Parts: sequence; C-alpha cells; structure tokens
Amino acid sequence: MATYAKVRRMRLREGLSTSEIARRTSLSRNTIKAWLRESTRRELSYRREAGSKKLDDHREWLRQALEIDARRPRK
Repeated sequence: MATYAKVRRMRLREGLSTSEIARRTSLSRNTIKAWLRESTRRELSYRREAGSKKLDDHREWLRQALEIDARRPRK
C-alpha cells in the first residue's frame, strides 16, 4: 500500500513521468500505468472463509498425549 501511494504522489505532486517513476521504484511501467488508471486502490473483493483443519477432530487427544509426554522423565 505504501508503494502505491508513493507512485501516485510522484505522478500527481511531483509531476514525474511513468518511465522516471519506474526507474526510481524498480516497478514495471505497466504496473505503474495500471495503478495510475485506478481512481482508488481496490482491496481484495472477497475474504476466504477459514476452513476446518485436518487435526481439529483429534485436538483433545493430541492435547492429552502432549500433556502426558511432558510429565514423563527424560531419557
């Protein structure tokens, strides 16, 4: 997000060309052109739902096994 704002500032306030911004930021000219075409920065349009984890069904058994193992003497 900071780079996006920096690119827009270089173009709008400092009046730099796309090529000069590309040199200074090490970004592609195509990326810079696309960013400047956008009126506002779009965030991700969706959020992925957190799915169940494979070990969720065994969580209690694992917790107990680790608890027992922690109390065992070292070799």
